[in-house]
Amino acid sequence: MSIVVTGATGELGRLVIDRLLTTTPADGIAAVVRDREKAAGLAARGVELRIADYDRPETLAGAFRAGDRVLLISGSEVGSRVAQHTAVIDAAKAAGVAQLAYTGILGGPDADFLLAAEHKVTEQLILDSGLPYTFLRNGWYTENYTANLAPVLAHGAVVANAGDGRVASATRADYAAAAAAVLTGEGHLGRAYELSGDVAWSFAEYAAEVARASGKEIVHKDVPAAVHQEILVGAGLPAGFAAILVDVDEAVRRGLLAGTGGDLARLIGRPTTPLAETVAAAVAAS
Repeated sequence: MSIVVTGATGELGRLVIDRLLTTTPADGIAAVVRDREKAAGLAARGVELRIADYDRPETLAGAFRAGDRVLLISGSEVGSRVAQHTAVIDAAKAAGVAQLAYTGILGGPDADFLLAAEHKVTEQLILDSGLPYTFLRNGWYTENYTANLAPVLAHGAVVANAGDGRVASATRADYAAAAAAVLTGEGHLGRAYELSGDVAWSFAEYAAEVARASGKEIVHKDVPAAVHQEILVGAGLPAGFAAILVDVDEAVRRGLLAGTGGDLARLIGRPTTPLAETVAAAVAAS
């Protein structure tokens, strides 16, 4: 039996494996990756590589073994994820894995925004498969915002169409620690965890935090959804992706990403990483 992480060379996958390696021998961890060379660092640490591609279902036949505990990290290609996830679920069922943990989205079946659609379908596919499951319904990564600090600092503004809505974000490392906990612990089968940060913040508060960390004047500009769409497309984002981001802000406005139920802190055994800490680190690195 191994603990198997799919998408293991992605930002979240690498952090999950880093966390697993603090408690689990490397020879008990396997990484499902498309590119062996890209995963060379994992192999050098003793992690088993299993080469497979979400988009080529036949390659997944050897990715899992009976009794494995598997983390399915959702694909990053919006619009392709249902087919990709179906291939993984089918392969996991055929292998007889002992657990399939899935990184879904905060709110699960109650999330009614565009980005949630494929996650909801995937959860139902897992339920229909009969596999022992754990749903990790991840909220927003603070890095979704701090990774995009350059234009904020350049223009002195945080632009959004979320009104006074709040985001209960946490860091990728926090979510990775939760994934590692359910893969190595007991009592998580058949559970759905709503994972989010301990504190929900508004975009005005986020702008103030960036201002505090940078020493620059940073304001929050709330704009209509159509205007925000134009701004994002004008900045070079594809129209479809811009529409998804605008729709997320509308979900924030409706309070769908503000939940602070505490599941994440309970799983990781500590408070989630404060917004101020992540912002300060990002500003220092910018």
